[in-house]
Amino acid sequence: MPYQGFSQEQYAQALIDDYKIMRIPARDVFPQSFNLNDVLYWIRNEPEFGKQAVYLDDRYLLKNFNPAKPEELKPTMQELYQLGVRYIGPPIWVLLTLNDRNQIIPSEYAKAAKVAGLNIITWTLERDGPLVNGGAWYHQSIKGAINNDGQTFEVLDILAQQVGVKGVFSDWPATVTYYANCMGLQ
Repeated sequence: MPYQGFSQEQYAQALIDDYKIMRIPARDVFPQSFNLNDVLYWIRNEPEFGKQAVYLDDRYLLKNFNPAKPEELKPTMQELYQLGVRYIGPPIWVLLTLNDRNQIIPSEYAKAAKVAGLNIITWTLERDGPLVNGGAWYHQSIKGAINNDGQTFEVLDILAQQVGVKGVFSDWPATVTYYANCMGLQ
């Protein structure tokens, strides 16, 4: 940006202003952006909304990104927390990996985010379509262990129980709702 005289900060403020105009309580809003500066703007200028702002972490686009080496990320998970970020939103594949027995486990990225105190909301559960062929982009880090559609629930269980995600973006909300209801989650 700017777009037609509209700065990035004006855009970030306009988003929050729309929620205020509609009288939607800040506690019900999780503003999100791939632009860390938007999230930091909300934290500084709209703290009631900023405390639930989600940094949709796009650092996976960096050439040398490796979810096994989160300490190489800039800013680090701890630095994000120190900046006031409380929610991070990476794609599913960044949060999961395989151990030496080909079992799906939390990645070092996921562990580092939790140690730093960051809440995690991930995306997007069913976007890859049928998993019978190992999934696609969203399951790339665990492709070797994926071979049937029922593993959607295995992935979801590992995300919820081992990674500790606070939420999962889903194309078919019935899947996560069914899981949450069965497991007594909110």
